[in-house]
Amino acid sequence: MAIRLLVADDHEVVRRGLAVLLAGSEIEIVAEAATGKETVRLAEKHRPDVILLDVRMPDGDGLATLEKLRSKIPESRVVMLSTYDNPTYMARSVALGAADYILKGSSREDIIATIKAAAAGEAPSRFGQLQKVAEAMKLQPTLEDDDVPLTDRELQVLRHVALGLSNKEIAQSLDISVETVKEHIQNILRKIAISDRTQAAVWAVRKGLLEPPA
Repeated sequence: MAIRLLVADDHEVVRRGLAVLLAGSEIEIVAEAATGKETVRLAEKHRPDVILLDVRMPDGDGLATLEKLRSKIPESRVVMLSTYDNPTYMARSVALGAADYILKGSSREDIIATIKAAAAGEAPSRFGQLQKVAEAMKLQPTLEDDDVPLTDRELQVLRHVALGLSNKEIAQSLDISVETVKEHIQNILRKIAISDRTQAAVWAVRKGLLEPPA
């Protein structure tokens, strides 16, 4: 039985390329979407086995679309597709329930293997990017039920980290020095008892720190 796939990417050339790439495999593209809103609509209509979802969408963050898909169509497995080998994007993908995360430059064999693993409900494929992040999350105890005394500025920095910004980009956004950003990040990691930015991003997502205020 063919694996039913929805491809969501705002670039037609990527969608066409994937159609050519997957031709002759056991994966059938049942729908294509160019925006997050269209992705959710078509996913509700077609109920695909797997949704291949671009991280960057024209009407907002593809990870926000991931969250909607996991809420509305939980039976469909979502594989994030990205140009960006960004550990914070990967961490947010894990925390929001993605089955895997694969780079657009991956080989045909790796893309097919990742989609098949997702459709089968397996753990992240060794060809995808999420395996190391998922394993790290299993080993890392969380403090999500604890009150952690982060300052307002530390919370601002943490939100920026979780969105995948570099120290330089955070410094420019908050109008502070790169050295000050580094100091804030060291304090954040110490206070929430984790060791790197990827785990900080996961923690921020789980705490709801990226959600807009009500």
